[in-house]
Amino acid sequence: MPGRTDGLIALGFADVLWGDLTAGSAVPTASGAFTRSPAHAGAGYVLLGSHVVATVRANGGQWCVAEARVRQAAADLNAVGMDRQDLVRIGPFRGTPRQECHGESPLRWRQRITRELQMPGGPEPAARRDEVRLHHLAGIDWRQILAERTPDGAQRTWWLPRAVVRLLDAAEHAETQWAKAARTRQTSAAVTEPRLYPRQARNAGGRQAASPAGPTGALRPYSKELEGQLYSVLSRKPGISRRVAGWACAVCRTAPATVLDHCHEHGYVRAPVCQSCNTQERPDHLYSNDIRVAGRYTRLFHTGGVDWLRHWHRCPGCRARTTLPLPHLAAWTAHTACRSLRPTHRDPRGSRGRKPCGVLRVSWTGSQQAPRSCLFTVAVDFCPSGEHRVLAQVPYREAAERFRTWLAETAPAVAAAAGPDRLDGLPERPRPVIADTNGEGQALF
Repeated sequence: MPGRTDGLIALGFADVLWGDLTAGSAVPTASGAFTRSPAHAGAGYVLLGSHVVATVRANGGQWCVAEARVRQAAADLNAVGMDRQDLVRIGPFRGTPRQECHGESPLRWRQRITRELQMPGGPEPAARRDEVRLHHLAGIDWRQILAERTPDGAQRTWWLPRAVVRLLDAAEHAETQWAKAARTRQTSAAVTEPRLYPRQARNAGGRQAASPAGPTGALRPYSKELEGQLYSVLSRKPGISRRVAGWACAVCRTAPATVLDHCHEHGYVRAPVCQSCNTQERPDHLYSNDIRVAGRYTRLFHTGGVDWLRHWHRCPGCRARTTLPLPHLAAWTAHTACRSLRPTHRDPRGSRGRKPCGVLRVSWTGSQQAPRSCLFTVAVDFCPSGEHRVLAQVPYREAAERFRTWLAETAPAVAAAAGPDRLDGLPERPRPVIADTNGEGQALF
C-alpha cells in the first residue's frame, strides 16, 4: 500500500482503508474519519467506533496510524448488528438535572449532537455552515440514522438506534480511560525524573506546585451519604451536580460519578455512578412495557452480579421487599429463571456447540405503579420456528419469590441485609419518580 512504513499508514490512506473495510457495515461510517472534525491526530489518538487508535509521527513529521489497529476496529464495527427500529431518545429532555461535563472525554457526543442540531441556519452560506459542523463521531456518520419525532403540539425529539448509542457511549468511555492512562503516565514520568533542581518544584510562595496534568482533587469513595433520600427532593437541591462529581462511581469505583442513579419504582436514591455504569444498568426498553434482554445482562446477573445486586438494593424499597424494580425483575425472569426454556441451535461457525436462538425479550401487562398485578410474558423474537415464540408467562408474585430464592443462593450477604421486617416508612404502593408530562417518561429509564 502506498504511504505505508513499518505497519504504519498515513491518515489519508487510513481514511480510504476505513471506508473500504466498513462499506458493508450495518452502522454507516463517514469518510474522513481520521482527517475531518472532530478527529484530531495531534491529540495522540483517533476514535473509531469503540476503539482508541493511537497516532504517531513518522519520518518527515507525518501523522500515521497502525494499519492493524484500523483493521481490528473495522472488524469489530462490522460485527455490530443494528436495528433501525430499536431507537433510544438522546434529547432534548425536560425536567432532568443538568449533568456536569468532565474534561477527560472531549467527545461528549450527546452535547455535540445537541449543539449542532440547535445551531441556527443564520445568514451564512450553506457551504460555510457545513465547514463548522460535525462530519462524524468516532468514524460513525450519525446524521444518516438520526430520527426526529414531533408529536402533535410537543417539542421535537431526537433518536438514534440503540446499537449506535452504545457504540458512542463505549467510545466516550474508552476516550476517558485513555486520557486517564496518559495522565498517569505523565505523572509517573514526572515523579521518576532525577531531582536535580528541587527549588524549581516550588513556587514563589514556598508551596509545592501542582502538576498541570494531575487531577485537581482526589475522588472520594461513596459511603452511603445519600442513603434513604428521595431523588425527587435531592435532585432539586442547588449544587447537587457538583457534589456528585466529587465522588467516585459507586459501582466501578474508578471513574468519576456524573449522575445520581435512583429507583424509578420506589423513588429512592441508590448512589452516584459514572455515565458508563448508568448506561449498563438502564433497562433496554423497546416500549413502555417491553424489554429486549441483551447479552449485557450476563454481566449484571452473573459475572458482576454481586456488585450490581448490592447496588440495586441500596434502594430501601427494593431491599425491604427483597426484590428488584419491575423492569429489572422482568429482565432477570427472562434471562435467568427461564434460561432452560430458551431454544438453541447449532452454531454455524463450527465446533462451538449450540447457541441460544433468536433475541430474548419480556413484556408485561399492568402498570409499574402497581407491579403486583403484572404478568410477565417471556418470548423469543426471530426464532426459525416462528417470528415470535412465547416461552412462559410468569405472574409478578411468582417471579419475585423465585428471585428471593436465587438471591439467597447467589449473593447471601445481599440477601441477609434484606427482609420484610424493614418496611417501616416505605410507601404501600410504589410511585413514579419523574412525572410523565409529555407521554415519553419511559425514555428517561
